[in-house]
Amino acid sequence: MKYSVPETPEEAAKFFSESFQKIKDEIAKNVVGQKEVIDQLLISLFSRGHCVLIGVPGLAKTLLIQTLAQTLNLSFSRIQFTPDLMPGDITGTEVIEDEKETGRKNFRFIKGPIFANIVLADEINRTPPKTQAALLEGMQEYNITASGQTFRLDKPFFVLATQNPIEQEGTYPLPEAQLDRFMFNIWLDYPAMEEEKQIVHQTTSPRKVEINSILDKEQIIELQNIIREVPLPDHVLHKAVTLTTQTRPNTTQAPDFVNKYLSWGAGPRASQYLVLGAKTRALSQGRYNVEMDDIKALAVPVLRHRIVTNYAAEAEGLTTVDIINKLLKNL
Repeated sequence: MKYSVPETPEEAAKFFSESFQKIKDEIAKNVVGQKEVIDQLLISLFSRGHCVLIGVPGLAKTLLIQTLAQTLNLSFSRIQFTPDLMPGDITGTEVIEDEKETGRKNFRFIKGPIFANIVLADEINRTPPKTQAALLEGMQEYNITASGQTFRLDKPFFVLATQNPIEQEGTYPLPEAQLDRFMFNIWLDYPAMEEEKQIVHQTTSPRKVEINSILDKEQIIELQNIIREVPLPDHVLHKAVTLTTQTRPNTTQAPDFVNKYLSWGAGPRASQYLVLGAKTRALSQGRYNVEMDDIKALAVPVLRHRIVTNYAAEAEGLTTVDIINKLLKNL
């Protein structure tokens, strides 16, 4: 697909929505169902965010992210996080080499798997905080430090970290401050009956799928820039920030049920990601204007991992999603 920079907002919205749908169509060749998850992954990528995906094994997380990389013509790497993984296993290491001409020994840096456009950090909670930090630096700064040198990461750069919700013994859960660096927290559910039948049929029969590339690096970066140019109505900005501030207990904005059930609320990053995600969602639907529905649709994945319930909520069986939905009703 030949690419040219859209000259008008209408053209930008149309091009983005068409590209968005084509990417989803290509992914659907390999991945059955999970439409909402795919939408949120794409919104995060185009917003220059990262995702943490919660799901039991066998739900095609690796296949999904591999197919996404193929569709966008981006480099892909998968890191299996284990308790013995070291930071150098992610960032890369220095090796000693002999120069044939001079006979001298020199150090050469060999880049690690973080030097890819799309990185799947599989079971990130299985490795100690020191190793987790090596990945989180790259996510935040778009560079990594190794052997006293700073190396820039190639853009676009997107991290999808997965966590297994079962077998929590011997894990190192990401603290709230580090979870805050992820734009979305996405929960992956079991497929529906008909979807599972289709999955089983596809994976137990001879089948060859050709995935077409829809965009390339330059196009993705240009679209990421266009998203930031989408105008934001004042009333939508006000509601987005209000939603975030209302999650903070013991403040003037917090409703009584927040004071009762939450011990910690969301920070300013939540408001930023709500707005960025809303702009991306609007463009993906062919609109160059952001609506309140865009904010509401992304409130759960943006806020779910940024607020912390207390014992009172646990005693009554309330989750963070219940609190968010109640805030949305009040909004």
